[in-house]
Amino acid sequence: MRNKCSGKASSKRPNRWLGFAGAAFKASASPGAIVTACIFSVFAAALGAQPLPGKVVYETTSAYHHIRVIDHMGLRTLSFDDSRETRMSLANPLSGHFEYTEYFHAPWLWNTNIKAVLMIGLGGGSVQRSYAHYHPDVAVETVEIDPVVFRVAREYFKFEESPRQRVHIEDGRVFLRRSQNEYDVVIVDAYVQSRYGSALPYHLATKEFFELVKGRLTTNGVVAFNCMGTLGGWQADLVGAIYQTMRAVYPRTYLFPARDSLNVVLLATRTDEEMTAEELRARASKLVRNGRVRLPGFIQRVTTFRSDPPQNFREFPVLIDDYAPVDGLLCDRKKSN
Repeated sequence: MRNKCSGKASSKRPNRWLGFAGAAFKASASPGAIVTACIFSVFAAALGAQPLPGKVVYETTSAYHHIRVIDHMGLRTLSFDDSRETRMSLANPLSGHFEYTEYFHAPWLWNTNIKAVLMIGLGGGSVQRSYAHYHPDVAVETVEIDPVVFRVAREYFKFEESPRQRVHIEDGRVFLRRSQNEYDVVIVDAYVQSRYGSALPYHLATKEFFELVKGRLTTNGVVAFNCMGTLGGWQADLVGAIYQTMRAVYPRTYLFPARDSLNVVLLATRTDEEMTAEELRARASKLVRNGRVRLPGFIQRVTTFRSDPPQNFREFPVLIDDYAPVDGLLCDRKKSN
């Protein structure tokens, strides 16, 4: 079925980086801009995706992506079909990444005894490198569907397998269904490329999926989910629908809108403990002070915390396997920032 969703960006409006699943490109995000949002598909061309500048150091086509590794001005970028999936400084692999990936350290605010993390989606391994460096005692398992992406992450993005960094080549939901392991944190940062642009795999965003994740979490477990969009403008419909769906499964769901990209990281907990911004800042300061969290800028990331729901979330249905609106649900809703 043809998807009718599209979006426009004006050259008169200031730009922000649009990042998702490691991907980023420029999109408009100023007050008064009217943007058409669609739940699961994005017209990358309409939003201004262009071939990236720089030197192509590697290029191939896998069963899922046209993959390029590009060096430009001291940064290495992993590109899928002309999108930006991962960014890394060549001088320091722990810097140069997209800011939203740092919100995947937020689960420490709810669980200070994290030992096991599962991440769905590898890309260039920004989060995995970060956890390996700042939390070397934590075991991280990653599920990545594309074996070529795994190889590229190892050869070009300093990702190293180890007893505490393991990768499974499999679909994320299939892996969860087969696995009997429990995790303190499950991180979901997976997108696929469709003919309409980068798209959220619907089977990784339904109530049944989040129930499966909940069943693999420990008592104080946390799930963190990267959603491309904003709270009141571009793709606010998507953020509202994902929030509504997670809220139907977990006692508490919170929001961390990124400052430097059009991403919102949704975080949900198995416990019903309510958290305020003031309490969170106090916990963050204590974690940094006692050395439990060493990520630079961790306290600054906490300042974007939102405990109140998106204004529009009640307008959308809970997404389920039998009704995940891939081809146009809410596609023509217009939102202004």
